[in-house]
Amino acid sequence: MGTDKRQRQKANRERARQERIRKQKLNKVRSRGLRFGLGIPVVVLALFLVANLVTGDDESTTTDTAPATTAPVELTPCPAVEGESERVNSFAGPMENCIDPAKSYTATFDTTEGEIVVELDTENTPGTVNNFVSLARYRYYDTTTIFRTDPSIDIIQGGGFSASDSVGYTIADEGSGFEYSEGDLVMARSQGPNSGGAQFFFVTGPNGSLLNSQGTYVTFGKITQGLDVVKAIQALHTATDDGLGGKPSRTVTVNSVTITEK
Repeated sequence: MGTDKRQRQKANRERARQERIRKQKLNKVRSRGLRFGLGIPVVVLALFLVANLVTGDDESTTTDTAPATTAPVELTPCPAVEGESERVNSFAGPMENCIDPAKSYTATFDTTEGEIVVELDTENTPGTVNNFVSLARYRYYDTTTIFRTDPSIDIIQGGGFSASDSVGYTIADEGSGFEYSEGDLVMARSQGPNSGGAQFFFVTGPNGSLLNSQGTYVTFGKITQGLDVVKAIQALHTATDDGLGGKPSRTVTVNSVTITEK
């Protein structure tokens, strides 16, 4: 009997040991499962957010945040087609669309050295032409001067009284890669893009092609009459030390710029 009792006790201890081992293993598995259980939802949530950022459908997305807005650009209304009665030199902003794309436009520059007639390129540069035509009709160019001459690149520049004059707004560049030739009417601007406003220059000879490497000044017209006038103004060149090449030896005034619409 004593032997049987000892064997049963031994067997009970073994079963108890095995049960402890089993519970320990179970606890390890549960513990491991809880740790993964906390990690998996985080990973799933992250994947869900990334998926929605990459493939989210705009039509099903709602938000309580108002979309970012920018202040609208104030436009200057169109001037009278026949031109204003007095010169206007202050503007609210860029011009409204004032030209008819189905029509052609020429600009006649009445200067103290003679008359220059330019056919404006509404097909390739409608925005630039619209700006120029509107300014001319506002008589902005009346009494301004051709204040710069530079035979090294064959240009004469006007559209104000000095290179620092500003119309108070800028317009977008229309194209790039321009090549310049004698008789071109070109929008002047600073080195930065989209910085043109009112100033312009005429190309008076072959050295204008030296600007081809830049090609960023928008050509918006071609002289049809008066090429001899712009060459005569260039011939008045006198050197200056202001970095602009020079200026005419006498004042060259643009009395008016008249727009003809057909």
